[in-house]
Amino acid sequence: MVDHIKFSDAKNALVLLDQRHLPSREDWFYCRTTGDVIYALQTMVVRGAPAIGVTAAYGCYLATCEVDPAAADWRERLRDMLADMAEARPTAVNLKWAVERMRASWDKAGAIDLVALRAKWLTEAKELHREDIEICRAIGLHGGALLAEGDTVMTHCNAGALATGGYGTALGVIRGGRDQGKNIAVIANETRPFLQGARLTAYELSKDGIPVRVACDNACGLLMTKGLVQKVVVGADRIAANGDAANKIGTYVVAVLAKRHNIPFYVAAPLSTIDRETPTGADIPIEDRTPTEVTHVGEIQITPEGVPVFNYAFDVTPAELITGIVTEKGVLTAPYTESIKKVFEA
Repeated sequence: MVDHIKFSDAKNALVLLDQRHLPSREDWFYCRTTGDVIYALQTMVVRGAPAIGVTAAYGCYLATCEVDPAAADWRERLRDMLADMAEARPTAVNLKWAVERMRASWDKAGAIDLVALRAKWLTEAKELHREDIEICRAIGLHGGALLAEGDTVMTHCNAGALATGGYGTALGVIRGGRDQGKNIAVIANETRPFLQGARLTAYELSKDGIPVRVACDNACGLLMTKGLVQKVVVGADRIAANGDAANKIGTYVVAVLAKRHNIPFYVAAPLSTIDRETPTGADIPIEDRTPTEVTHVGEIQITPEGVPVFNYAFDVTPAELITGIVTEKGVLTAPYTESIKKVFEA
């Protein structure tokens, strides 16, 4: 799957497969302004750290289409729009990473006019998108080698093609194993409250003909006890300098259970998801989302009126529970502070 994020030159718009409606229907959401992009990011039209980064890159280009080149303050206006977009979601570091990459290309270009910047940023966004797909394929190559013939892999949330420019990180590892000729099956945890596993992971794996079964989040321990899980592979929205990894809420519990049952637990993510300026997982901001995601399933309320809920979108898995971090440059292992430093220096 690579067509869920695309840019329409004819309509001058970023076109996103609206993930809020999957798998029941496939609707397309058109982003023509930075306001559209921020809305898409915040309401989960698009989600997943690498996909958020790709979307933000196109959003930077769209920002150049909103400012008036004749205005004396167009540069300040553009910087403000980029700052607003960079703050749209706090946990996924790829959002700010992509915006900073676009800003850096602007700084490097020097005294460039707005028309030239528009052309430059559209080319840059398309290149970032292309690179993301190639990075995911490299992650799949390295991660696929960790899987054995006949493995059943548990994953939590959706770190597949839908969460990236294409191919996927955690599901890229699955695809990598399959590309290497191995028969691999998947258990997709449903991932309450937004049900990314049940709706999205099962959707894209079934479309690709990869065997997948959905499990309730609270069945993880039982399935591991029964010997039905050989590996766990998840994605990440931010990885701290010490290897602590933030991913969808519930990932930490899966990691604890995997440790208890001696099951390897891998995190698959591009190097752009590693935030070396964040020392540990305790320093990663955790997004607190709207309560209605917990109180409602679709339009149906499932909790008593007036009862408050928690809806933290992510939790942090300590590095000590992670067997390896699969990146486009290979598999990083503990001690992560050293292996992360080494891969960036290289």
